[in-house]
Amino acid sequence: MATTTPDIQRSRRAKSASRPGDRIFSGLSRGSGITLLVIMAAIAGFLTYRAILAISKDSTNFFTTFEWNPAGNPPVFGIAVLAFGTIVSSIIAMLIAVPVAIGIALFISHYAPRKLAKPLAYVVDLLAAVPSIIYGLWGAIFLVPYLDGLNQWLDEYLGWTYLFDKANEGPARSLFTVGILLAIMILPIITNVTREVFLQAPKMHEEAALALGATRWEVIRMSVLPFGRSGIISASMLGLGRALGETMAVAVVLSPSFLISGHLLDPGGGTFAQNIAAKFNEANEYGRDALIASGLVLFVITLLVNGAARWIIGRRKEYSGAAA
Repeated sequence: MATTTPDIQRSRRAKSASRPGDRIFSGLSRGSGITLLVIMAAIAGFLTYRAILAISKDSTNFFTTFEWNPAGNPPVFGIAVLAFGTIVSSIIAMLIAVPVAIGIALFISHYAPRKLAKPLAYVVDLLAAVPSIIYGLWGAIFLVPYLDGLNQWLDEYLGWTYLFDKANEGPARSLFTVGILLAIMILPIITNVTREVFLQAPKMHEEAALALGATRWEVIRMSVLPFGRSGIISASMLGLGRALGETMAVAVVLSPSFLISGHLLDPGGGTFAQNIAAKFNEANEYGRDALIASGLVLFVITLLVNGAARWIIGRRKEYSGAAA
């Protein structure tokens, strides 16, 4: 009786498992995975313990209070404003960065000449390595003054939407400005990952589409974008993770206030990371526990975002496999 393919594969795996090098590599890989899970569990446990200590002494509702004064008597603090500012600024950043990043990635991978594509890709890679404090200083010195004109234009022509109705005069240190700055910061990350995914698109599919008379855009729409869909989602979630947790750049640019306002052009709001950076040094032990409690919420939000991304990628077969 002829040996079947599954039998051959099992035989090869059994031989590989018997080699010392394979056993060592397997043990190291398994140990690394377990170590990562232990570290994540330890972080979650520490944050939860310190958060419980703080919330148990909070005299108000932790999730709905608009004030942050853990040193008061009684202590008062809540994350409503911080959650609003973090989510709104990240949404603005994603709405700006994702389409632009996809366009840049497509230009580098399928449109630009090779002599231009390589230097441009190098510049994008270099931007991803710039420290966040540099972006923050650039945003405070250059971006904020030059956004005054854009804010006035938005207020004049789109003020009827309420979102762009500028009710208060002053510098453009708002969630809208923070969203633009975050978009610039996450743009290189999303572009790099998306570009590499697009370059892995099967050349035979593209050549077949061209042979059938498809235009360049039709090739991209029918072959490249479907193949790279999971990569685009993964890159976007990676960028969103940085936008959610960005600290120093937001702290330098934003003028926070514990008020929730739908006017995106007015100063106000705040983010979890910015609030932790601004108040950690001056906080007492209980105030630090309160900040850790807000950090736990950000930790949970990040886990939910990554879990949602994996669910979106895995819900259809075409999202998984080589493109994942």
